[in-house]
Amino acid sequence: MARAAGVSLKTASRVLNDEPSVAPATRLKVRAAADTLGFRRNAVAAELARGGSSRLVGFVTGDIANPFYSDLAGAIERALREHGLQLITTSSDEDAHQERALIDALLERRVAALFIAPTATDHSYLHTELATGVPVVFLDRPPSGIDADTVVLDNRAGAAAATRHLLDQGHRRIALAGDLPRLWTFRERHDGFVETLRDAGVPDPERYVRNGLHDAAAARSAVEELLALDEPPTAILTANNKITQGALRALRGAAGRNVALVGFDDFDLADLLDVTVVGYEIAAMGHEAAQLAVDRIAAPGAPARLRVVPTSLVARGSGEIAAPTATVTV
Repeated sequence: MARAAGVSLKTASRVLNDEPSVAPATRLKVRAAADTLGFRRNAVAAELARGGSSRLVGFVTGDIANPFYSDLAGAIERALREHGLQLITTSSDEDAHQERALIDALLERRVAALFIAPTATDHSYLHTELATGVPVVFLDRPPSGIDADTVVLDNRAGAAAATRHLLDQGHRRIALAGDLPRLWTFRERHDGFVETLRDAGVPDPERYVRNGLHDAAAARSAVEELLALDEPPTAILTANNKITQGALRALRGAAGRNVALVGFDDFDLADLLDVTVVGYEIAAMGHEAAQLAVDRIAAPGAPARLRVVPTSLVARGSGEIAAPTATVTV
């Protein structure tokens, strides 16, 4: 490239590294030669060669198609930008082997920090990275086998509040449409649901629990089966936004017309559809995660920290449908 521009290697290097004291005409000539040859500076290699570190940060999400993760990635990216860091987002598709492969690939590229929304059940292989000061922050679900910085929602409290809200409307036959049982988030939401029903004296609180519903189609099918029971539930708590959307389709028919619904996670158009949800500030979650990573870069040896983001019930109508009078008594 230096030969194509008619300059020395040193001059070409100074231009590509944006160093001062290069004549404007020479700078334009080198840039033009680089564009013609398709040359792109290896910024990561240049930083490492100077004894610096990469400005790239990796994020392994559970499912990038889920608006929760795309919104979270956006919040983290905006927060990191203030510190001169750039986010690379990938998706494990809730596959533990894919998660490990993506983590290894990002670490090989010497990212400045790593965010993980884990699906695997063992993260002990990251001990070495943590010991050497690599900033690793777990999001939405805690790690297994290691202590690391973590940001989660108050899942149990959110599910408990939603269940109490439905109980307050007179419901006793309340269903839970849930995600994969191996996911920590679902287990927390399940426990909050079951404990609240049990405390209210509802017999067999797991009677209407259905899990393994990881997409809208499976959720729709499960809710349709619940509505077809001889004693169907009069209210449903859905454990995430995709399940809520599937449940809404199932509730469109006559059988679901008077069934109350509360969904965990807000989503686009939920307000227009009058869907009551358990909401939270996704920006707060992203900011907390970014700050943990930035703090860890500055102080690698600090103890692992846990941040819990609060949830709140947003009443819009679907969760305020009263139970039929015949179902009020236990």
